[in-house]
Amino acid sequence: MAVTRTLSVAILLSAITACSTSPTGRNQLIMFSDQDMAQLGAQSFEQMKQQQKISTDNKTNAYVRCVTDSITRHVPPQSSFKNWEVVVFDSEQVNAFALPGGKIGVYTGLLKVAKNQDQLATVIGHEIAHVLADHSNERLSSSQLANAGLQLGSAVLKDKEYHDSAMGALGLGVQYGVLLPYGRTQESEADIVGLELMAKSGFDPNQSVDLWKNMAKASGGNQPPELLSTHPSHSTRIHDLEAKIRTLPLTQVKAPNCQ
Repeated sequence: MAVTRTLSVAILLSAITACSTSPTGRNQLIMFSDQDMAQLGAQSFEQMKQQQKISTDNKTNAYVRCVTDSITRHVPPQSSFKNWEVVVFDSEQVNAFALPGGKIGVYTGLLKVAKNQDQLATVIGHEIAHVLADHSNERLSSSQLANAGLQLGSAVLKDKEYHDSAMGALGLGVQYGVLLPYGRTQESEADIVGLELMAKSGFDPNQSVDLWKNMAKASGGNQPPELLSTHPSHSTRIHDLEAKIRTLPLTQVKAPNCQ
C-alpha cells in the first residue's frame, strides 16, 4: 500500500512539474492559481503596512516609485491584478520584496547600499522577477506537499489554520515583519530575469555588479559559505551577472532621471 501511494505521488508530482516551467525553462511545482496567490499577497501586504512604519518623505517615495514605474511598464500585463503598488518602509533593513498581486516593498536602508537608480533598479527588477517566475507559488506548493500531503488546488486555502501558514510561506513572516529566504536556484533565476528586465527598461546592467560589491562590503564579510546558505555567494552572483551582461541585447529605451 505504501509503495502504491509513493508511486502515485511520484506520478502526480511529475505530471504537475511537467506542466509548469519558469522563465528560464526550469520545471516547477505549481499547485495554486494566480488569483489565490494574488489574494494572499495582498493580505500579507496590508498586514505589513499596518505593522511597519511607512516613509512619508516625498522625495524618497518619488524616487523609488520613479524607478519602479520605469520597470513595471515593461512587464507584460498580469491576469491576477492590474496595477503594481509600491510602499517605502522607514527602516534600516537593507532589503526589498515583491509579492504576488503586484505588491512591492522597499526599505529605506537599502538606499544606503544601492547608491544610484541603476543599482536600485537591479534590486527592484530582481524582486519583480520572483513574482513573474511564480517563486512564492513554487515554495508554497512544495511546503504543502511536505507538510499537508497531496491536497491539491485552492480548497486547502479556505482552511484558516493552513491559510495563516500559507501567508508565511509566501516569503513574509508577517508576525515578525521579516522576509523568509528563497532557495539558491530561485535567487539565481531572479538575478538573471531581473537583470534582463532592468536592462530592457533602460538602466545600466553593469551597475548590478557594483550593487553586489556594495552588498559584500555592507555585510562586512559576515556571509556563510555558499553551500550552507540559501543565497548564492556574492562572488558567484557577480560572476553570473557578468556572464549574462555580455549576452544582453542593446536597447533603445532610456531610463528617466529619477534622482
